[in-house]
Amino acid sequence: MYINEQDNHLEVYTFVFVLFQKVLEQLCQERHKFGVKSELFDGLKKGTTVVEFSSPNIAKKFHAGHLRSTIIGNFIANLKESLGNNVIRVNYLGDWGMQFGLLGAGFQLFGCQEKLKKNPLQHLFDVYVQVNKEAENNEVIGQAAREFFRRLEQQEHQALLLWKQFREITVEEYQQVYKAFVGLNFCLNCFIKLKQKGTGVVDLSSAGDMSSYSTVLRSDGTSLYITRDLAAAIDRKERYNFDEMIYVTDKSQGIHFQQLFQILLAMGHSWAERCQHVPFGLVQGMKTRLGEVVFLEDVLDEARARMLRNMSQFLEIGISRILQAQGDTGVFLQYTHARLCSLIHRYGDGEEGAFDPSLLLDQRSISILQHLLRYDEVLYQSVQDLQPKHLVNFLMTLSHLAASAHRELPVKGSPQAVAQARLRLFGGVCTVLANGMKILGITPVEKM
Repeated sequence: MYINEQDNHLEVYTFVFVLFQKVLEQLCQERHKFGVKSELFDGLKKGTTVVEFSSPNIAKKFHAGHLRSTIIGNFIANLKESLGNNVIRVNYLGDWGMQFGLLGAGFQLFGCQEKLKKNPLQHLFDVYVQVNKEAENNEVIGQAAREFFRRLEQQEHQALLLWKQFREITVEEYQQVYKAFVGLNFCLNCFIKLKQKGTGVVDLSSAGDMSSYSTVLRSDGTSLYITRDLAAAIDRKERYNFDEMIYVTDKSQGIHFQQLFQILLAMGHSWAERCQHVPFGLVQGMKTRLGEVVFLEDVLDEARARMLRNMSQFLEIGISRILQAQGDTGVFLQYTHARLCSLIHRYGDGEEGAFDPSLLLDQRSISILQHLLRYDEVLYQSVQDLQPKHLVNFLMTLSHLAASAHRELPVKGSPQAVAQARLRLFGGVCTVLANGMKILGITPVEKM
């Protein structure tokens, strides 16, 4: 059968015309739902998802390691929520265990209530570093820490009073920290109480020969990290009846969660198969015991200082050079979004009245529209491995495409029909940028 080349070209043209018209109409009509209603997600089960992330320790400042868990965990929660899941965000505060016994014993030796009032977490951090240093060469301090934790587990009054004081101080400061993360609402969890005698272990070996096991109870009757995680998981299932639970921590805890899920299954909790650990790389050179940490407040102070320096140099070197120096960063995403918002506020978003998709068949427009068509695929990739890299790369590429189009496809001075079509295109890009940034946990700004 002979196919006329001109007819073939016309068919392709018509297909592209209809496809682009449909995409831009969806962006106009659905906005926040664009991409998430794709048939790609038809097979995904929706339900209640518990995401445990951030999880700093009581009496310690929020540091860069907690920040990474917070950002990734918040992304996962936002992603699941955007796809229709009921998401419960859990912040499991580390307010129990031997590390707290060490701090309690250390405060009795080196603590000062006056310093605690002036700068609470800094003083507790200094005490923790000092007592760890002393404990390296002094077994008496180690014994004092074990004794303090034993008193805690037995709910001895004076030990609990000190624990409650440290906990209240820390929760108050963390609440201020989390205000910086818009939309973060946690269920703060603390699980204690487990009273038995003797060392408790669980045989995890397939042959039942104890070649692989996990200790869940110390010989003095005190609990361990995994003991409390077991209690927490069971409590959450009873409380929330979740369909899946996701833990976001650094990769060093991989074996811990593998054993946790194995023990839960051995206890007859089949829902443990729907529990998942999402690991991330360690922040190099961070050792709290030695005082070698980077605190969030220091990171934010440095970021503010750098932005102020950039702003002071704005008139001399211009915004393009500042952004070029920053590379592919959140600043670039924000700038692109703000620039598109400015364009839309000035000329409108092109949504009123009809538009002609045939006026968007130049290479710049086609590249943008082809990229927008990948948005649902990117979200699908993200929900498969729960990694933000797919969405980050997509948004960066979209921002670069939008920047080029903004330069080469002017709205001002163009015929009305052309301007209308380009505004519809830029409005669609702006919507997808905003939606994607919100899933990443970034609040889009309209001015910079």
